[in-house]
Amino acid sequence: MPTYIYETVEEPHARFEVKQSMKENALTLHPETGVPIRRVISGGYGILQKRGVPVPKRPRGHSCCGGACGCGH
Repeated sequence: MPTYIYETVEEPHARFEVKQSMKENALTLHPETGVPIRRVISGGYGILQKRGVPVPKRPRGHSCCGGACGCGH
């Protein structure tokens, strides 16, 4: 179950985390205080890879890039 970050709409903004299903709608009110809130969109991280597609190996050669950057080594 993912953890989402929420913050209060009015300043000063207070942030908190809520674990909820991806199928649930975003909360609009703080579950304890009833204050208006919004979900914070943040850049996640991860590696996306298609199944069955091999990851290409770096060519051998120059230590920094295998010559793939055009540095002439």
